[in-house]
Amino acid sequence: MKKNLKSEFSTRQYMLSRDFEIFYYSDSKIPDVNAHSHDYFEFYFFIDGHIIMHIDEKEFTPSTGTLVIIPPKMKHFVRLVDYAIPYRRFVFWLTKDFLDTLANISQDYNYLADKTEPDKFFIHKFTDIEFNTIQGKGFTLIDEIHSNRFGKEAKILLSVSDFILTINRMVYESLAPSTLEDTSDSLYQSIVQYIENHIDEELTLDVLSDTLHVSKFHISHIFTDINGMSLHKYITKKRLEMCKDAILSGQDISIVAQSYGFLDYSVFYRAFVKEYGKAPKKFRDEILRSST
Repeated sequence: MKKNLKSEFSTRQYMLSRDFEIFYYSDSKIPDVNAHSHDYFEFYFFIDGHIIMHIDEKEFTPSTGTLVIIPPKMKHFVRLVDYAIPYRRFVFWLTKDFLDTLANISQDYNYLADKTEPDKFFIHKFTDIEFNTIQGKGFTLIDEIHSNRFGKEAKILLSVSDFILTINRMVYESLAPSTLEDTSDSLYQSIVQYIENHIDEELTLDVLSDTLHVSKFHISHIFTDINGMSLHKYITKKRLEMCKDAILSGQDISIVAQSYGFLDYSVFYRAFVKEYGKAPKKFRDEILRSST
């Protein structure tokens, strides 16, 4: 999957698109690129490798799951330190004009971009689960760009909007977590947040009741009333979505299922087929073939 969707490294530092460009790189060696700047935002997602990143005359070594947002006009460059480890990363270029267009729908799209103004860059470390989700959405977007399917342009717009908003939401909820209050809406938000943060653990009404200090009946009633589906069904759909993202990022299917709470593979298999209409391997392989 990664081999088929990866981009050939280029020293080009200007955009060919008027809105955005996204790249997945995996390189054992890259040419030196001198300090440079852009007239657009760069969202940089570090996956693996040993590098030193230089931004605005500062330097640091990122770890897996690190997001760096570099604003327009800020000089930066990377030096590869160890050629024995493949240097893997996503690079997402985004113009201010395109962000402004999305901001006409919701200012929430600007949350992370605003954190880089007026003249600072932004760094954030995602959890493993969050970063798997981001990689899955990144590969989905790249796959759609390289496809020739019906509704391609509309799907690309939906995928890139989802990609941007997901990243903004993850960082926002990490930096400003909600607190439990005595209202139905805040209880619902606390339930959802707990599920997302503990999706790889046991999630039952008993666990949620003990954690949130609310009766099982009240949790079940509030969640179904607001969400429209049962708590169990929501957890299953959320786990399947995260499994799908992890599978698209190239991880082993059986390990993915167990990692996201499906202790019985047959239960995962049946649920995946019911949700996506295909067996997990067939789902992955069809996307792989469409990207070649």
